[in-house]
Amino acid sequence: MAGNRVIAICQSGGVFETNDDGFLVYKGGDARAMEIDNRMCYKDLKMELSEMFSFSLDTVVIKYFLPSNKKTLITISNDKDLKRMIEFHSDSVTAEIYVITEEVIAPDVSNRPGSRSSRTTLSEEDVPMGAPSILDDVEDDINRPDLMLDANFCVVDDNVNNACCPTELSLEQPVPVPISFMKSYDERLAKSSQQWQNNITGVGQRFNSVHDFREALRKFAIANQFAFKYKKNDSHRVTVKCKVEGCPWRIHASRLSTTQLICIKKMNPTHTCEGSVLTNGHHATRSWVASIIKDKLRVFPNYKPKDIVSDIKQEYGIQLNYYQAWRGKEIAKEQLQGSYKEAYNQLPVFFEKIMERNPGSLATFATKEDSSFHRLFVAFHASLYGFEQGCRPLLFLNSIFLKSKYQGTLLAATAADGNDEVFPVAFAVVDAETDDNWHWFLQQLKTALSVSHGITFVSDRGKGLRESIADIFQNEGVYHGYCLHYLSEQLIRDLKGQFSHEVKRLLIEDLYAAAYAPTPEGFRGVLENIRSISPEAYNWVQRNEPARWANAFFQGSRYNHMTSNFGELFYSWASDADELPITQMVDAIRGKITELIYNRQTESNQWPTRLTPVMEGKLEKESMKVHSLQVVVSANNKYEVRGETIEIVDVDNSDCSCNGWQLSGIPCCHAVYVISCLHRDVYDYCARYFTTENYRLTYSEYINPIQNIERPNQKNASQGAVVTPPPTRRPPGRPTTKKTGRRDVVKRQLQCSRCRGKGHNKSTCKELLLDG
Repeated sequence: MAGNRVIAICQSGGVFETNDDGFLVYKGGDARAMEIDNRMCYKDLKMELSEMFSFSLDTVVIKYFLPSNKKTLITISNDKDLKRMIEFHSDSVTAEIYVITEEVIAPDVSNRPGSRSSRTTLSEEDVPMGAPSILDDVEDDINRPDLMLDANFCVVDDNVNNACCPTELSLEQPVPVPISFMKSYDERLAKSSQQWQNNITGVGQRFNSVHDFREALRKFAIANQFAFKYKKNDSHRVTVKCKVEGCPWRIHASRLSTTQLICIKKMNPTHTCEGSVLTNGHHATRSWVASIIKDKLRVFPNYKPKDIVSDIKQEYGIQLNYYQAWRGKEIAKEQLQGSYKEAYNQLPVFFEKIMERNPGSLATFATKEDSSFHRLFVAFHASLYGFEQGCRPLLFLNSIFLKSKYQGTLLAATAADGNDEVFPVAFAVVDAETDDNWHWFLQQLKTALSVSHGITFVSDRGKGLRESIADIFQNEGVYHGYCLHYLSEQLIRDLKGQFSHEVKRLLIEDLYAAAYAPTPEGFRGVLENIRSISPEAYNWVQRNEPARWANAFFQGSRYNHMTSNFGELFYSWASDADELPITQMVDAIRGKITELIYNRQTESNQWPTRLTPVMEGKLEKESMKVHSLQVVVSANNKYEVRGETIEIVDVDNSDCSCNGWQLSGIPCCHAVYVISCLHRDVYDYCARYFTTENYRLTYSEYINPIQNIERPNQKNASQGAVVTPPPTRRPPGRPTTKKTGRRDVVKRQLQCSRCRGKGHNKSTCKELLLDG
C-alpha cells in the first residue's frame, strides 16, 4: 500500500462457506475494484457501494476480514471503523470487503444483546450466509398450525386456554420470539464453540500429551454445555465425571506405555442430567482464555479485559470475571511477545548484535550488584552520523515515564533536522529518573559522539542535570539553555498572590515574549509590561538567569527553539512500545527510526528547492518584507538599512543588528535586501543545515535489523552476564494518567458574582453588602 491508500476488492452476491479448518471462504457473486484512502468517509463509501451493486442505501452492510484472521468478520459502521480497516491493511496492496444487504427485519427482542462495535468478533448479524439463524427457527414455528405467538413471547397450543393471545397475527408488526426459542438463541451465542463438539470421540482416541487431552476435554465441555470435575489428574492419567451428581457421564484416559501419548481407555458418553449450562468461567482457565484471544490481541494490542469478558460471553456462552480476563490477556501477551523476565536476560546478546550489525553504534547496559537491571543506553550509528553531519548542534533532553510491567523511565536526546522536524539521536531506559541516571546517560552520549564541541543542550533546569552537563562537557564549549515551558510552570507556582486566570495567562505570554525578544532593548521593554502586572513576577524573572533562556543574552545557538519537549513524536513511539518486553521495546523504537529515515530520504529526493520546504518558506517570508527598505553604504563594508527601524548589516560576518539572522540562521529581511543589492545569491548566506543537500545527508545512513534473538545460554553468554528484571513492578489497579508535552498550568480561579471577590462563589459568600 502506498501511503494511506488501498485498492478495495468489493464483493457481493456470494455466500460464505466454512472450510474444515474453520476458515470462512466467500464463493460466487460479483467483484468490483475501487480505490479508498483515509480521506474517504464511511457515508461516501456506503453510497458508492450501494450504487455499484444497485442496493438500497439503508440495507447495505460492509464487512471485512483482518489480514491474519479468516474466521472473523469485522463490520464497518462509521468513519473510525473505515480508517482502522485501511490501517490494518497498511502492508497490503489490496483489501477484500464484502457488501451484504439486510432485507429481513429482525425480531424485536427486548433482551437480545445490543449491536456490537467493529472491534469485536463475529456477532449474530455476522453469521455466514447460508448458516442457520434464529430467524429460521421463528419462521419454522410460524408455519406450524398448532402454535400461535402472543405479544408476551409465549408459545401457546391451540388446545390450551389462549385468552391472552391475539386472535390474529399481523406480519406487518415485529414478530415476537417465543420463550421456547430463547434457549436456542443462547446456543447461537455460543456458535464459536460448535467446532469443538466432536473433540472427544470415544474409547481409543489418542492425544499427544496430557495437556492436549485436558484442552480438548475443556473445549468439548464448553461446546456441549456441561461441567465436569476431576477424580484423578496427574501426568500419566486423567479421570473425569459429570459435575451433576448421579449423572453417569465419565471418561478415563491414561498414558500408553513407553510413549507420551494419552489414550481414552473408558468412556460413558451418556448424560442423564439436562446438562449444566455454563454461566461462569469454571472451564475457562487463564491458558484457555489466552488461546482464544491471542489472535485478536495480535491485531488489537489494547484489547481490554472488560471487552474480553463481553466477547467470551457472546461467543462461547461463558461468563468470566475481570481477573480471569486480565490474567488470560497477560499470558497471551507473553505468548505473542515472549517472556518479560527472559527479555532482560537477552540484553547481553541483543546489544552485541546491535553493535555487530551496526558498526559505529553504542549499545550498553548496566546491572546492580544483585544482577537486576539498572539502565541501558542505545545510539545507532545512523542517528549519530545524521546528527553530526546534517543537524544543527542542538540537543533536546527530556524524559517520559514508562507503563511497562517493570515500570522505568525513558531518557532521550533528540535534535532538529534541516526541516525543523524531530531527529532521534540517543535514548536510555533507566529504573528511575535520578541525577545519577542523567549523569550516566550524558556520559554515554559523550562517548558516542565523535565531536561534542559547541553543542547547545535544551532541558529543564533540574540541579542534577545542570551540574552533569557542566561537569561532563566542561572543556567542550557546550551551552545549556533552560526549557521555557518548565520556567512558565515554575513562575506560576512561585507567585504567592491571588491572580486571575487571565492575569496568569498574560504573565506567561509576556514571559515567552521576553524569551523570544532578539535584543536587550526588546527584552527590557517586555519586562516592564510584566512589572506593570506584578512586581513580584518582574523580580522573579530577573532572579532566574535570563542568560540561560532569553535570546537577547544566551551565548549558545538555540535557533529559536525554546522548549525541550521538541521530540514528542519520538516519545509517542516509546509510549506505544512501552508494554513490550525490554528487548522488543528497543527493537520497536529501532524500527520506527528506520522507517523515519527511509520515508524522509524518499520524500527529500523529490524536493526541487535548494533549501528544505520549511526553511524555503521562512526565506520567502523575509524576502517579502524588503519592498519598504532603503540601503545606505557605511564604512568598513557595513550597510545601514532603513525601514521601521535602522539596522546595520555586516554581510561578510553574517550579522545584523536586529539579531534575527544570527538567531535563525536564515538571512533577515535587512540582510536579504543588502545581498540582493550586491547582486549576490541569498542562498549562499543561509546556514548549511537548511539545504536540501544537507538534509539528505542527515538521512543517508540506514539501521540494519537485528534478527534471531534467542534465549542465551547462561554458561556460554559472551559477556558472562545474567540480567534479571528490576525489583520494581507495576502496582495493581489502573495507572494514573500523565500527559506529556505542554500542559495548561493556569487554573481558573473562582470569582463571586455577588461581591466580585476571588476564591469563592455566590453560595459561599460571607461579605456584607450595603443596599442602594
